[in-house]
Amino acid sequence: MEIVEPGRPGWRPMTPIERETAWDRFDETFDFRASVNPEGWPAIDEPAPSVTFDLSVSNGPRLLTAFAALNAEALRCFVWALPDIDELLVLDWQHTAWWFDPRLDDAPAQWDDVQRAQPTVFPDGDYFAFLSPDMTEGTFGHPWEQTLCVMGDRLIDTLGKSLALWLPVVRVNGESTEGRRS
Repeated sequence: MEIVEPGRPGWRPMTPIERETAWDRFDETFDFRASVNPEGWPAIDEPAPSVTFDLSVSNGPRLLTAFAALNAEALRCFVWALPDIDELLVLDWQHTAWWFDPRLDDAPAQWDDVQRAQPTVFPDGDYFAFLSPDMTEGTFGHPWEQTLCVMGDRLIDTLGKSLALWLPVVRVNGESTEGRRS
């Protein structure tokens, strides 16, 4: 059993039954396939509409600012673009699953925040999904492929447009685009 310490405002852990139900729905909806091998990527069947971004360009000296900027922008978009959603469900592969009210989160996580118990939109070693309760809108971060899939019209129109200013698009609606890193 995983021990969950108190975290930031707006976060509450799912019960074991809620977690199991959420992962079962996620697996059924997206055909989730965890893999460190490129042959198994992407790890989900990316829905339409969706846009997937290449996070590998943020490695090296850009990593800390990219991590902070992406998490802050995602938080802003969750609040502004999804005002009708009280809580997102947040899945963290092999860890605690969460209910998250982005309106109550007082500060996006920083890379060096060693006290961080909750996942971030920017994948930092695990698969992270931030999803509307019906799983039609949200994000999915792939740590090994170094990608972020943004799902649903409202988030594509906000978070997707913002990220497209500085991150390459690698897939749209699950289909490859030019600009894919080799």
